[in-house]
Amino acid sequence: MSSFPAYRPRLRPAFFLPQQWPLWLALGVLRLGIYLPRTLWSGFGAGLGALYYGLNRKRRRIARTNIDLCFPELTQAARRQLLRAHFRVAVQSALDLGWLWWGSERRLARFVRIDGLEHYRAAVAAGRRVILLTCHSVALEMGSVISRHYPQVALFKHTRNPIINWLIARGRMRFNAQLYTRAQGMRPVLRAVQHGASFYYLPDEDLGLDNAVFAPFFGAPAATLTTVGRLARLCDAAVLPFFVRRRPDGSGYDVEIKAALADFPSDDTARDAATINLALERGIRAAPAQYMWTFKRFKTRPPGMPSLYDG
Repeated sequence: MSSFPAYRPRLRPAFFLPQQWPLWLALGVLRLGIYLPRTLWSGFGAGLGALYYGLNRKRRRIARTNIDLCFPELTQAARRQLLRAHFRVAVQSALDLGWLWWGSERRLARFVRIDGLEHYRAAVAAGRRVILLTCHSVALEMGSVISRHYPQVALFKHTRNPIINWLIARGRMRFNAQLYTRAQGMRPVLRAVQHGASFYYLPDEDLGLDNAVFAPFFGAPAATLTTVGRLARLCDAAVLPFFVRRRPDGSGYDVEIKAALADFPSDDTARDAATINLALERGIRAAPAQYMWTFKRFKTRPPGMPSLYDG
């Protein structure tokens, strides 16, 4: 593994310069939130979510476009209600990151409950490697608690702020996890999976048509990476759909691990991409407001189809 050094950001003196003090003050509030009553903290998040909805016109427009495309069966009023709920739960989940970063392991175990570990154990008992197939949900960071039970590897995408990078990486690596950057490619991930780590993978991002095909996602064609099938074949890995959801009462989060995808991978990349998207869609529909609708999931369009996000 020495030829593939894992990503490990350091806490640097520059992080404490005066221009960073407002951020540290905000982070102090997040840490305080661990100890406040949940109803109070959730209400605070709901208020900030309403503000986020009102002020961020760009993200509101993207989310509205995605929701209108993916839920044509809903009335316009229901889609607008879903849109507002998304902004609310997105902020509430962001405010709960303090639990992952600073909460004790004992309290975190109660705050984030895991259901379906028997599917993971069954894959390991059968001698299979494991790919945890998940999506960009507002609570995705909480999924790293699986590394309390089994080693994990994941890819890290930098934010613009190095302090936030340090905190996110610290939370994800808190137990038994390794991180690699996208610039390092998939080779170190493949090596880690072959050594027994599960791969926490989010393939629902539109990166163009390189190593991707169009497959239906909520009934619309979406550029879908074919990486999952290739990795599963190379590693003889079971692909387990994996979802993290904030509880409706705000008391914490639930992780759901589902049974491995059947007959996957196949010899048809388009079929495999459709299988992946359908598995993710089913998990998203269980709590539709919690998907990251502010992503340009349908940025790449088939020939002849107009862009969805212009204007």
